[in-house]
Amino acid sequence: MIAGHDKAVEQFRNAWNSRSLHHAWLLTGPRGVGKAHFARAAAARLLAQAAGPQFEASYLDTPDDHPIAKLIAAGSHPDMRWLERLENDKGNLARNITVAQVRELGEFLSLTPALSPWRGVVIDSADDLEKSAANALLKMLEEPPANTVFLLVSHAPGRLLPTIRSRCRRLEFHSLSDDAMASVLGTLLPGSNGAELQRLIPLASGSVGRALAFASLELATLERDALAILREGDPDNSRRSDLAGQLARKAAGERYSAFLDLLPSLVAREARLLPLPQRERALDAYEKVRELVAIAPRLSLDPAATVFQLGGILASVPEPRLS
Repeated sequence: MIAGHDKAVEQFRNAWNSRSLHHAWLLTGPRGVGKAHFARAAAARLLAQAAGPQFEASYLDTPDDHPIAKLIAAGSHPDMRWLERLENDKGNLARNITVAQVRELGEFLSLTPALSPWRGVVIDSADDLEKSAANALLKMLEEPPANTVFLLVSHAPGRLLPTIRSRCRRLEFHSLSDDAMASVLGTLLPGSNGAELQRLIPLASGSVGRALAFASLELATLERDALAILREGDPDNSRRSDLAGQLARKAAGERYSAFLDLLPSLVAREARLLPLPQRERALDAYEKVRELVAIAPRLSLDPAATVFQLGGILASVPEPRLS
């Protein structure tokens, strides 16, 4: 079930049920709120109902034992394609979805559908399309094959070609409420207790994806250390040095990325609890932290130096200690 996005579900279902389904849908909103999950569910529902056997189900649900649902879950449905960044020969994700991938999609669309008249294409995310790939996709959206639905996931639609945006019907996804987060995480993290979920929810800012990443990477220690600097300062630089040391190791890449993602919301949450003028310093720190964590990955800044600098920003918030 897709929690917290009733309006988007209703819009897509009504379009399909009335046989006025637009050929391209742009799913926009923050990372981790369920856009890709929606795209998979929408494609599964469309292809299952088109191929049969028919079923009764609310929302966008397709029974798990439906033959089409099984094919999609196995990644072997002949009439569905999922475009995303691929791993390179070093085992790392490529920087972009390439034009070669989009051209292969064109070859797929030139074939006759196998199991029903319909086909589904999910691009996760359209933000990752390299320029030539975006232009190649645009040609497909301008002259769409019959009975083909494109579902484009986008975290930053403003970066897409205006001509791509103009050819899509937009569905907006928003950060989930705390109740929706608790419901989804309770299902996805059945081993977690209520206290653990209540700690995760405010840090995740309405993003299930962020919450799952935080849970899997055991970020409680990093959160504790960052809060110590934010609340008590770091006059001898030891706390920020320890934090930088934890995140500078070769094996800490995912934790480092998650820490960068975590920190702005951590500072914002703390700022709301502080009295003036400390709150003003916290808000200033929030802006500086948000700017640094945004540019650090793009510029490939050294993780140790970046974390040390972030620690210095956090240490500017507490009241200076009298010597």
